Amino acid sequence: MTGIEFAVQNPGQKIYFIRGHRVMMDSDLAELYGVETKALNQAVRRNIDRFPEDFMFQLTAKEKSEVVTNCDHLRKLKYSPNLPLAFSEQGITMLSCVLNSQRAIQVNIAIMRAFVQLRSILLSNRELAKKLEALEQKYDAQFKMVFDAIRRLMSGELPEPTPLKKIKALAR
Repeated sequence: MTGIEFAVQNPGQKIYFIRGHRVMMDSDLAELYGVETKALNQAVRRNIDRFPEDFMFQLTAKEKSEVVTNCDHLRKLKYSPNLPLAFSEQGITMLSCVLNSQRAIQVNIAIMRAFVQLRSILLSNRELAKKLEALEQKYDAQFKMVFDAIRRLMSGELPEPTPLKKIKALAR
């Protein structure tokens, strides 16, 4: 597994796990807010005291390369000399204060709802894993194969396709 995990497989969702934080990239946020990435980053730098490291951090060259490799919509960053900024949920909230426009407020509300929905999905998955573990202990080896298959599905691992046998046509 790489150091960067993607929270949602849907390309419309742009929330990633980097350095243990759920974050969004500066270019994605700039697009949502309807401003240039350069303008967004200038506003951040003018108000840098509002963005401690747990609100915003700059990706390393390796992290940038990994994000570009795994996210087609970020391939334009590949040739950029700048390392992108990543904003946590709190950093995104602070961005709406710094940008201070009606659009920034509306975008911020939509992003906060996405973070809440993501937390809810992760929590329900965690609860399901606990219930599965309790059942596994109760029924032990009888259903080990079933429990292993469910765990693989929960982790996003798809089962190997079973080869199909040819069916001989019956002559009538």
